[in-house]
Amino acid sequence: MRAMATKPTDRILERLKHLHPKVIDLALDRVLGLLHALDDPHLALPPTLHVAGTNGKGSTLAYLRAMAEAKGKTTHVYISPHLVRFSERITVASQEIGEEPLSALLEEIEQRNDGQPITFFEITTAAAFLAFARTRADYCLLETGLGGRYDATNVLDKPAASLIASISLDHQAFLGDTIAKIAGEKAGIIKPGVPVLSVKQVPEAMAVIEAEAARLGAPLLVEGKDWQVEPRGDGLRFSMGGQDHDLPLPSLPGRHQWHNAGLAAAAALTVGGDFDLAGGLRAARWPARLQRLTKGPLVDLLPQGWELWLDGGHNPGAGEILADHVTRQWSDKPLYLAVGMLNTKDSGGFVDPLADLVEGGATVAIPGEANSLSAEEMAQKAKEAGLPLAPAGSLAEAVGRIAQGSGPARLLICGSLYLAGIVLAENG
Repeated sequence: MRAMATKPTDRILERLKHLHPKVIDLALDRVLGLLHALDDPHLALPPTLHVAGTNGKGSTLAYLRAMAEAKGKTTHVYISPHLVRFSERITVASQEIGEEPLSALLEEIEQRNDGQPITFFEITTAAAFLAFARTRADYCLLETGLGGRYDATNVLDKPAASLIASISLDHQAFLGDTIAKIAGEKAGIIKPGVPVLSVKQVPEAMAVIEAEAARLGAPLLVEGKDWQVEPRGDGLRFSMGGQDHDLPLPSLPGRHQWHNAGLAAAAALTVGGDFDLAGGLRAARWPARLQRLTKGPLVDLLPQGWELWLDGGHNPGAGEILADHVTRQWSDKPLYLAVGMLNTKDSGGFVDPLADLVEGGATVAIPGEANSLSAEEMAQKAKEAGLPLAPAGSLAEAVGRIAQGSGPARLLICGSLYLAGIVLAENG
């Protein structure tokens, strides 16, 4: 169960959740109105890189942040959602915002909003912009929350660059039920004349991005055409603009991270700033993305030789990424899953790519989440995808039961960033 709201920030955040009857209501008029009342802090930011996409947004920003900081530069960073603490969302001049400054900032924003209808994400995004405008930094890195076109972060007229990570199906109720419609929303962050960079996309997504970039006169740079990333020796060869860069493998595991790292490197070179590409790839950290856990009560439940891993991916694209990683890197040991997902996600689409790669496992409800699938519902979704997983009453029960299987083996807890946050709070 998530901790009760006891800190001042927790109580303020709980109040802010009730300023609008809908949790999600995609529009820009409310946040722009509040920002204007705050003297437009979003117009006083350092060079800003803005990233949208379905999977890989956060990893790309983690690489960019590490590349800048490895060169001695400071960064403002805004991400969502958080895993354990809300303050993870706001990094001011390379430091996570503290409890006291965050509390004061949220109270100021709440007072200035004066009870006007505004979503939780909109008002907290405005708070991040206000914090950034008041402290000097060399770069600002923004991750969209949902979509792009009407996302609360999409209020800058001229960022330094717009980045589009991998696009796949997710949030169809808000963004559309086809890849092309979702790509149209993601491409909404493209600005006139501002460079836009994209990883390789499926053809229907790429066509939308190309058309929007052409319409706005935005220079478009695409992986595979304007830059290349390929394995070389025990590292990567990144090539762009006639220059080759021999780089280490990214610190984040998985072949898919090569593409996120390449997108970050291409953006860094495009904006022409001070970035250490190699140092950033070595230093980047991004929890709950194929993260191995080595301590905590869940780890203690596993026999000698077992490994416990955590991943917050929660859509079909993430399932395909995990399946690729299992096939390429994890064929040496049996794999078990402990899965918990929200009922707003395509749970069958997530587990389907993994069906033939898993020895067995369990399903759990996400503690404290009203929109969680029950363990029984998740088990049924998995069964329909050809993956026999048994419902468990808790993660501890699931891990303990799985640990009775033949080993040594790997156990991957997956399906939700909310579940990942709960795991990290006790095992991070």
